[in-house]
Amino acid sequence: MDIIQIVGLGLVATILTLTIKEQKPIFAFMIALVTGIIIFLFLIGKISEVIRILERMAMQANINMIYLETILKIIGIAYIAEFGAQITRDAGQGAIASKIELAGKVLILVMAVPILTVIIETVISLFPS
Repeated sequence: MDIIQIVGLGLVATILTLTIKEQKPIFAFMIALVTGIIIFLFLIGKISEVIRILERMAMQANINMIYLETILKIIGIAYIAEFGAQITRDAGQGAIASKIELAGKVLILVMAVPILTVIIETVISLFPS
C-alpha cells in the first residue's frame, strides 16, 4: 500500500506543478523538490531495513564489514547523484545534471578501487606461481 501513497502524492504534486508552472515557475519547482524530499524521507525506513538485513547476512557469511559498508556507500552515492540530477534536470539545467551524474560515477569508481584490488589479488593468488 506504500506505493499507492507515493503515487498519490506524486500525482497531486504533478497536478499542482502543472497548474502553477505558468504563473509561478519557482513555486512549481519548489513543489517538485519538496515532493521528492518527502518521498525520500518516506523510504528511509525501508532503506534502513534492507541495510540491517544485509549486515546480518554479511556477519553470518563472515564477510568483512568494510566491504559491505563500501558497497552501501556506493549505492548511496548512486541514488543521491540520480536524485540530484533529476531535480536539477526538472529545473531545466540539463548540463548541471550531467555534471552531477559524472561526479557520482567518478566517486563510485574511487570507492570501488579497494574492492577491485582485493578481487584482483584474490584471482592472482589462485593461479600457480
